[in-house]
Amino acid sequence: MLKRFIKYYGPHKKLFFMDMSIAVTASIATIFFPYLTRILLKTHIPRKDIRMIIVFLSLIALIYVITAFLSFIRIKWGHILGTRMEYDMRNDLFRHIQKLSFSYFDSTKTGHLMSRISHDLNMITEVAHHAPEDLIISTVILTGAFFFMFRFNSQLAAIALIPLPAMIFWGSFIGSKIKDTFRTVRRKIADINATVENSVMGIREVKAYTNEELEITKFQETNDNLKKSKEDVFNLMGMFFSVMDLLRNFYYLTIIAAGVYFIYNGRIDTADLLSFLLYVAVILPPIDRLINFIEQYYEGTASFERFIEIMDIEPDITDRKNAYVFSPVKGLVSFNHVSFKYESSHGNVLDNISFDIEAGKTIAFVGESGAGKSTVVSLIPRFYEPLKGTIQIDGHDISGLKQKFLRDNIGIVQQNVFLFDSTIKENILYGNPNATDEQVQKAVRLANIESFIKSLPDGLDTPVGERGVKLSGGQKQRISIARVFLKNPPILIFDEATSSLDTESEKLIQQSMKTLSKNRTTIIIAHRLSTVRHAHRLFVMKKGKIIESGTHSELLKRNSYYSKLYSFSLF
Repeated sequence: MLKRFIKYYGPHKKLFFMDMSIAVTASIATIFFPYLTRILLKTHIPRKDIRMIIVFLSLIALIYVITAFLSFIRIKWGHILGTRMEYDMRNDLFRHIQKLSFSYFDSTKTGHLMSRISHDLNMITEVAHHAPEDLIISTVILTGAFFFMFRFNSQLAAIALIPLPAMIFWGSFIGSKIKDTFRTVRRKIADINATVENSVMGIREVKAYTNEELEITKFQETNDNLKKSKEDVFNLMGMFFSVMDLLRNFYYLTIIAAGVYFIYNGRIDTADLLSFLLYVAVILPPIDRLINFIEQYYEGTASFERFIEIMDIEPDITDRKNAYVFSPVKGLVSFNHVSFKYESSHGNVLDNISFDIEAGKTIAFVGESGAGKSTVVSLIPRFYEPLKGTIQIDGHDISGLKQKFLRDNIGIVQQNVFLFDSTIKENILYGNPNATDEQVQKAVRLANIESFIKSLPDGLDTPVGERGVKLSGGQKQRISIARVFLKNPPILIFDEATSSLDTESEKLIQQSMKTLSKNRTTIIIAHRLSTVRHAHRLFVMKKGKIIESGTHSELLKRNSYYSKLYSFSLF
């Protein structure tokens, strides 16, 4: 894990070494302050050498100025280093998330992802620059300070080493416990994010069912869990720092007691004791830094573990080494003995289904809810992989095609349209970001949404709100159809695109769908069977199997399962 963390320093090596060099320089400068003070007290003041007294005081003042300037550079560029590493990690994480398959998102809460990509990475960036700085500064100062202390008086210096093991032991002992509690806090923060997101995204349902108190109760439960986890952390931190304060105070007492004893026996003078006390003052901040390093290390480790936990997840669906593309795409779709099951399902959702769709034809899948219709169309763009069997487009097994190529040639209009929180134009351009204004206007016209857009004060630049909340269902559907017009794929999928719309909106969308479907292979999933009577062929599904197929009129003549579904849909 450490190697993976260190690699993020790679692109910023110059900045890292500059930061560390400045930290070392500032540390060395700090070490010389007590040394110069001792010379001043033992040599120049007894001689009453005003000139050298002024020189040494000036040197000490210069050290203060230099260390202040170096601290400014270190703090500024150290944080910039951490920010740039955070930037790289966040890019890597987001890029990796984009590669993950639908199966991952089916079982992962968005709030947990948000917590990892924001709060966790923020903690990592603090560790990225503070931890090396703290470790280097502490090492340099402690080494340098004890070097001079042993030169002054080895016995007193040896006594000054006695409290250090106790401090290090206490830091390591409690630090490991702090690490575990920080992990728990991270999980609870992710739960908070998920709870808030769930409630806000479903606020209309919350208010429609007057379940505000239920949501408050659920939030309070997760909030209470977070509060308890944080209280556990702060309990440990309280123990940690209070004992460390006690050890630091005893450090001073140890030096004073030993120094008084040595003065009493004539082994050192007052100037030596004062120099040792000044070095104790120099030593204690690095010890604090080491304590801080231990705390940050464990906290950062917990965050980085959560980061690599996602980075180590491999997508279920990837391009093969020899993945290829072909041209032109006509749109012949074939399923050959395909079976499929979701991870959470007990049995197969699709069971050994086979069918062919001729290029340029319109077909429809019908059947009761849960029959497997949406699953069929989810397999065509390889959102999921079949358990058995093969799927082909124009005779090419889709598992051997490049995913981008495959999905570029398939347009999907779903029942629950997702619109990004931007303008109408930007949402339409999602189908083809390089489209011209003329192409956008044409797509708007073909999608039967031109008159609505013209009625808006800002036209295409009108914000749609989060998930398109400012638009009606029909308006969102027509925007999604305009988006597909811009994409201009040879294969179309309409997944219950009109099932939740009013009659007027459905009529407009049916017109748009008819225009869009011209000369394209079109697959329609519909509950309203009256909307798919025009299809060249209907596939009737039940419990993951295709039990009938034919035209609308052929299926009605058979007076079987489809005719019962159709009769029921008329009421």
